[in-house]
Amino acid sequence: MKQGMRLVALALLGVVAMVMNATAADIDLAGKSTIESILKRGELRCGIDSGYMPFEMTDKNGKFIGFEIDLARELAKSMGVKYVPVNMAFDGIIPALLTDKIDIITAGMTVTQERNLKINFVEPFIVIGQTPMINSKHQGKVKSYRDLNDPAFTIVSKLGTTGEMAAKRYLPKANYKSFETETDAALEVLNGKADAMIYDLPFTSIFTAEQGGDKLFLIKEPFTFEPLAWGIRKGDPDFINFLNNFMHQIKNDGRYQKLYHKWFESTEWRKNMQ
Repeated sequence: MKQGMRLVALALLGVVAMVMNATAADIDLAGKSTIESILKRGELRCGIDSGYMPFEMTDKNGKFIGFEIDLARELAKSMGVKYVPVNMAFDGIIPALLTDKIDIITAGMTVTQERNLKINFVEPFIVIGQTPMINSKHQGKVKSYRDLNDPAFTIVSKLGTTGEMAAKRYLPKANYKSFETETDAALEVLNGKADAMIYDLPFTSIFTAEQGGDKLFLIKEPFTFEPLAWGIRKGDPDFINFLNNFMHQIKNDGRYQKLYHKWFESTEWRKNMQ
């Protein structure tokens, strides 16, 4: 009987030890939360993909500039840390986040259900949509994105983006070609090598205005609903709470409005571009 009780006691001690170890592990993980890591490092590593006007770009001096860049700088300032942009290809940004190469995605990323299965999103900082930018040889013939759903048309967009998703989903009959950068895709249409580009309204609007001349025209009404938001790793409620509160604050204290005017309503920033 005593031996049996001894075995039970030992088993209970084993369970207690396991619980204590699990609790210690949880505490250790909590100590390595994203906020704590950022504050300890003194840096906020932001994943970007430079070239997305006017959100993330590189000016003629090699400096990263843009609407979302400035928003992220404000975030770093609010945390009392250094803003560190980590520039990479768009399709590598989520893997970089999941492997802790960056702390947050600030790369004009659209919230999609597919992406949301892998990462969490903060409250959207802007809502946009996809629009067709079309070579002028089709002026008067193409009046809607639906008119492009034909094998006679070649459609382009940037690899791994919602522009690519929209082109394949809404224009399945058209020929599709992807590019590493949005600028390369846009130039394909400008030079008459493709018929239309499907991409985010801010970019297509700016590119058409600056370089289109009589070679491009834009269907300005977006045919998709796309909230852009920052992405973080799952299982970090403290960080997402902080970021959502930051977004509420900046949208209501005047800073957001000033930055919006600077990048969307003014053209001064274009003087610094190459």
